[in-house]
Amino acid sequence: MSQTLEISGLTRRIGKLDVLKGIDLSAAAGEFLVLLGPSGCGKSTLLNAIAGLDRPTAGKIVLAGKDLAGVAPGARDIAMVFQSYALYPTMTVRQNMAFNLELRRVPAAERERRVREASRTLQIEALLDRKPAALSGGQRQRVAIGRALVRDPKLFLFDEPLSNLDAKLRLEMRAELKRLHQRLKATIVYVTHDQIEAVTLASKIAVMKDGMIRQLGTPDDVYLAPVDLFVASFMGSFPLNQLTARVTADGMHA
Repeated sequence: MSQTLEISGLTRRIGKLDVLKGIDLSAAAGEFLVLLGPSGCGKSTLLNAIAGLDRPTAGKIVLAGKDLAGVAPGARDIAMVFQSYALYPTMTVRQNMAFNLELRRVPAAERERRVREASRTLQIEALLDRKPAALSGGQRQRVAIGRALVRDPKLFLFDEPLSNLDAKLRLEMRAELKRLHQRLKATIVYVTHDQIEAVTLASKIAVMKDGMIRQLGTPDDVYLAPVDLFVASFMGSFPLNQLTARVTADGMHA
């Protein structure tokens, strides 16, 4: 499987603080890669570096064979969905979804076709003439996803897009995102601190702590075979039972 995204030796230093410490990571074409970890572990900084919103101190980011060093965010062929939706309040849903295409001088007929197709996929066709204030949180998030979808980018980036939704909506949107990925075969990098969300959505999970990747693998890998105590304690819904033991010549004793 070809690699859409390749990251090597990526570091980010802010003052004396190393936020990212030599990140090596790749996402294959059509893969759903989740960056999982506690607040402050560097996952959003890594996502912003991929998007071009934050400049790494060192290292390389390659997208579809193109080195992104010095490439402006708007020229990276990446679509990003934010936690805050970031919709224009004075525009209708249709206008919000078509705005980036208009900036890229996509013909009006093609803009309308893409908006219709994305709205049909996300089941928001009836909302196209409404403004964001008239939408629920779940509907606004669908519009934000639709705005990314119409661009047909090489890579989708999601920065904790479901964290502002209530528990029921979050569950529904997880299932919707899973179906959407299966239908589109899109390459996605997704940031969350929610273990259940990561295991539900990911084809591969990168567990992060203190600016480093502690484990990279399938959901089964990181859940059933954690590489260290941090990964073992972070994964799962219940606290980890820890036992202190010593190894002796004739076996292990607690």
